[in-house]
Amino acid sequence: MRRLFSRPARPADLLVRGAHVLDPRAGLDGPGDVLVRDGLVAQIGEAGGLDAAPEVEEVDGAGRHLLPAFVDPHVHLRTPGQEHEEDLDSGTRAAAAGGFCTVVAMPNTAPTVDCAPVLRSLCEAAGREARIPVGFLAAITPGLAGERLTEMADLRDEGALGFTDDGRPVARAAILRLALQYQRLCGGVLALHEEDPSLSGRGTMHEGEVSARLGLAGIPSISESTLIARDAAIAGYEQGRIHAQHLSALESVRAVAEAKAAGVAITAEASPHHLCLTDADVAAELDTRLKMNPPLRSEEHRQALVEGLRSGVIDCVATDHAPHSGEEKEVPWEEAPMGTTGLETAFAALHTVLVRPGVLGLGLLVERMTAGGALFGLPTPRIAAGEPANLCLIDLDASWAVGEAGYESRSENCCFAGRTLHGRVLMTVAAGAVAYRERAFAVTAVAGEAGP
Repeated sequence: MRRLFSRPARPADLLVRGAHVLDPRAGLDGPGDVLVRDGLVAQIGEAGGLDAAPEVEEVDGAGRHLLPAFVDPHVHLRTPGQEHEEDLDSGTRAAAAGGFCTVVAMPNTAPTVDCAPVLRSLCEAAGREARIPVGFLAAITPGLAGERLTEMADLRDEGALGFTDDGRPVARAAILRLALQYQRLCGGVLALHEEDPSLSGRGTMHEGEVSARLGLAGIPSISESTLIARDAAIAGYEQGRIHAQHLSALESVRAVAEAKAAGVAITAEASPHHLCLTDADVAAELDTRLKMNPPLRSEEHRQALVEGLRSGVIDCVATDHAPHSGEEKEVPWEEAPMGTTGLETAFAALHTVLVRPGVLGLGLLVERMTAGGALFGLPTPRIAAGEPANLCLIDLDASWAVGEAGYESRSENCCFAGRTLHGRVLMTVAAGAVAYRERAFAVTAVAGEAGP
């Protein structure tokens, strides 16, 4: 069963010469040459040690890092129905610009991806429009209403990687239990938006000192962690597999750790904004681009997330890329929708805030940013002979102001807008084809050849 979809592209023939090749899983960490032929990694050698045929493009990697390209298990591409915010072409272009070779899209669209015909149409559209491979999650319940199950087996047969009601929790425990029972029959991980609406209510930011000072309704951290504990208990009882989406709270990290220690098949993700920013940033700006669900929390919660990422309690990084139009966000804080874009800034933000100061090692960050696909049965990108070429070439020293040159995404609601970040993706190879070239790099390094 095919589960990733993208438009046809010409397989790459290129030699990246003299880059610092870093792939912790492949045991690579030093200068080298990497030769790609017909879309596959053909050879890895010492810097300057490989020769290329005349038809092979040579790329100067000196002073740059060549990494396995990233995988994002949680994005919103807004197709079908909300293409004014994002579409398959613009969203995957933004992903490629961020160094991603694969993304997994959520089903909370209009219409919801909750039946086989809608999923089939979406997969066919991705096969025409997506610039990098895209996988899709289908809804657990029709219309995300939480009342009954979708035809999960039909959706799996149509290509669904798994199931989620992302944007809403599965509030009824009996429905989640039934979904886990059906999971045994059809497979596919249940990815869960963990939020107790009776606790989060009409909150618009983290409940704490900052929300009290601003006079804004708060969302308590236990609205997330208590549902994680409940869902982990049900998954353990049914021997099912669940994935906790966009962790934001200290108590949530503890709940996941306790569930893993008890033998529950649970994984978890954290997003760059929760790992890099706090509610203090909201107080400083009250910028609606900083409004998301779950919200930015206090420094102690951010630190707990970073430690969870370091220890492996949190398995991977996921952007939760959530585009919104300018009109939707350019309203008072209380009226603005939740969500921030993040595909183009994910690596640079984490590199700037966590790697450059020495909080996390670059290798660990690469591991966590490439791990998300494995949660849904997808192969993990590796720089190894015979593997499909999934690579990103990055200048770690390059600094840039977010948004100054615009975005590849159709939307501009990025929480890092205006900030100076360090680390620029120059080129991305996805599924063996060049999916992105940074404009200046395309001119200076490859004789003016334009990116796709």
